[in-house]
Amino acid sequence: MTKPETPTLDRVAGPSDLRQMTDRELRDVAHELRAEVIDAVSQTGGHLGSSLGVVELSVAIHAAFDTPRDKLIWDVGHQCYPHKILTGRRDRMHTLRQGGGLSGFTKRAESEYDPFGAAHSSTSISAALGFTIGRDMGEPTGDAIAVIGDGSISAGMAYEALNNAGAEGRRMFVILNDNEMSIAPPVGAMSSYLSSLSDLSRKGPFGGLVAVAEGMEQLAPKPVREGARRAREMITGLESRGTFFEELGFDYIGPIDGHDIGQLLSVLRSARARSTGPVVIHCCTVKGKGYAPAEGSADKYHGVSKFDVGTGVQSKAKANAPSYTGVFGDALTEAAARDPRIVAVTAAMPGGTGVDRMAKRFPARVFDVGIAEQHGVTFAAGMAASGLKPFCAIYSTFLQRGYDQVVHDVALQGLPVRFAIDRAGLVGADGATHAGAFDIGYLGALPGMVVMAAADEAELVHMVETAAAHDIGPIAFRYPRGNGTGAALPERGTVLEIGRGRMIREGTGDVALLSLGTHLGECEAAATLLDAEGISTTIADARFAKPLDMDLITKLAEAHGALVTVEQGARGGFGAMVLQEMAAHGLLDHGCRVRTLCLPDRFIDQAAPAQMYRDAGVDAEGIVSTVLTALQQDRKIIDLRAMRGQGD
Repeated sequence: MTKPETPTLDRVAGPSDLRQMTDRELRDVAHELRAEVIDAVSQTGGHLGSSLGVVELSVAIHAAFDTPRDKLIWDVGHQCYPHKILTGRRDRMHTLRQGGGLSGFTKRAESEYDPFGAAHSSTSISAALGFTIGRDMGEPTGDAIAVIGDGSISAGMAYEALNNAGAEGRRMFVILNDNEMSIAPPVGAMSSYLSSLSDLSRKGPFGGLVAVAEGMEQLAPKPVREGARRAREMITGLESRGTFFEELGFDYIGPIDGHDIGQLLSVLRSARARSTGPVVIHCCTVKGKGYAPAEGSADKYHGVSKFDVGTGVQSKAKANAPSYTGVFGDALTEAAARDPRIVAVTAAMPGGTGVDRMAKRFPARVFDVGIAEQHGVTFAAGMAASGLKPFCAIYSTFLQRGYDQVVHDVALQGLPVRFAIDRAGLVGADGATHAGAFDIGYLGALPGMVVMAAADEAELVHMVETAAAHDIGPIAFRYPRGNGTGAALPERGTVLEIGRGRMIREGTGDVALLSLGTHLGECEAAATLLDAEGISTTIADARFAKPLDMDLITKLAEAHGALVTVEQGARGGFGAMVLQEMAAHGLLDHGCRVRTLCLPDRFIDQAAPAQMYRDAGVDAEGIVSTVLTALQQDRKIIDLRAMRGQGD
């Protein structure tokens, strides 16, 4: 399909150009921008539906406000593609989510138009209030505008920020992008409340009058607005109550049509000209707007691979093995079929975590709490205390948000919550913000916590069964994004002995590789390279980061000249725990040389996962280099690099 013609958009090098255009021209920009977003994402993949839903809103905000002096903060940031095109990054959109290219989220280091980096939800109002305080204390910044979705505003942090901002009473703007569709359909009372606000002006015989009256009221000063509202109540009979936002101290404007750029411009300009305190502007939008395949899709094309623009068909490679997420979902469903006490909790990611499979069969036992990880963890703790067997399925990077609850509400009380940790390790195109790098360390530090990591999909099935059977405290198991290794899956998992690893391959005593998780395959590839160098390699799968199999570790240390731990996590994780236990057992006093191979002490930008691990030095060749260094065979390191064409 040919690239869309964009004569009006071609005149936009930055937001200042938008401010010189007529409203008619801005409408044309929005039309062309939508086509540009579709074309760009068709080449790279990414978050299409959310970005299409805010095309008009992106144009209107940049036209009405003075960005970058005014700070525009996109909550989560996965809807920022139109914003990136309008703010000088149009020529780099083909690099979106690629190695060395544009981030799929807002990023401070990327542009002055990205004042606050985001990729986790519900942070925008807090950040906007921070900029507002900075402005009022003399910092060179203008107004702050937070754009937050109806899914993101369900999280506790958003309420905390609304409460604080309302109490402060300072001039700032919160734009509620209400599309009734987050990654999964939004859940909870707040979603229903927003829907009722959207429907209010359309109900009853006076629907048209109410809509017109409310629109007029919002443009009037507050005393006049209150009088008009009371008068309207006498005519229409509608109960005159302030909205939730007004009760918190905000002026409330809306709902308005988020795809009517004329209405958007009028409201935003008026609000900017007249507001003296905090304002909520409620915009109703459609996720995937303007692209039929997205609008008609169940997930509105939230996250897509490359696709054909004409048909909407995505070019997904056929998998040779099932995904880890799918294997977990199936194993959990089968375990739930055998045990009616098993329940599942997810935080707005039923499909992403695989619990949607259990929900199809046992809908009454699967609970989606919305974007509320803190609540989800404590909710699971309460169910565990009641005698149920909760599986709390949350991505590693999102579980960080519920860490206090994991510590205080689960571990401290010794409650048997089972944490299924998806997206462990580096995740590819989503980059550093979504990397599951820290869970080994932050969970391993907790007394009574059992931490497992699956080496392949068969091991994952065993770990689901092990977690279901573990009833004396919290237990966690981690696994990566993507497809498995092709391992044969058992019909039913075997309950593993807690704290026992397994020997994979026994060498003659040169070096032992102790792997945790799915880098076992890289260890096996490294062993092949080391064999070619005449170095015999033993491989063991730890299975458990906590408790450690000290019998296995002692055997490896005493029988080998070097021991290298390998993990898909940050410093302070598995390797650190092995070193500490070895020191406590006197295994570091003499003999075996120990090295720990983990992610480096830096965040790693987006790329293909294999490329990210290569960048981190945690791949087969990185393992080989670590082994050769430990054995002080520097000459072989140089020869290996030369063989790979990398030089010194």
